[in-house]
Amino acid sequence: MAKITTRLSDKEIKAAKPKEKEYMLSDGDGLRVRVKPNGSKLWLLNYTHPIKRKRTNFGLGKYPELSLANARKIALDAKALIAQGIDPQENKKQQQQEQQATHQHTLFNVSQEWFAIKQDDITANHATDIWRSLERHIFPSLANTPVKAITAPMVIKLL
Repeated sequence: MAKITTRLSDKEIKAAKPKEKEYMLSDGDGLRVRVKPNGSKLWLLNYTHPIKRKRTNFGLGKYPELSLANARKIALDAKALIAQGIDPQENKKQQQQEQQATHQHTLFNVSQEWFAIKQDDITANHATDIWRSLERHIFPSLANTPVKAITAPMVIKLL
């Protein structure tokens, strides 16, 4: 039978002192605080991987940057994903990759890459004229916009 744990309080977590070896404080439902010998406190969610069926730890963040209430909320969201058969660690990695790709593929960044390639095929005056036109007319409104988000009506309205 599973051990019944009492919920942690913020006071208990603050009072947790480092020991020679790291140890865990359990909040219940797989949510834990790992107290390391250097004094850092990390939130972990221990769960069964939905596909592999093995116990896995999912790092949620550091205490006190991530409060007890927020850690419980994130753990609840992660459990909802697990119930749907989605691994929260893989989901987090996928979201980070999508966000990084969105920030990398802004109109300004793509324009710089395109211009570096195109610049050698045209005269220097024409290249300067193209870049000046982009800086003057396009970049003030759309420079940080992801290329995926740019639509024809946006460009037509701008021009």
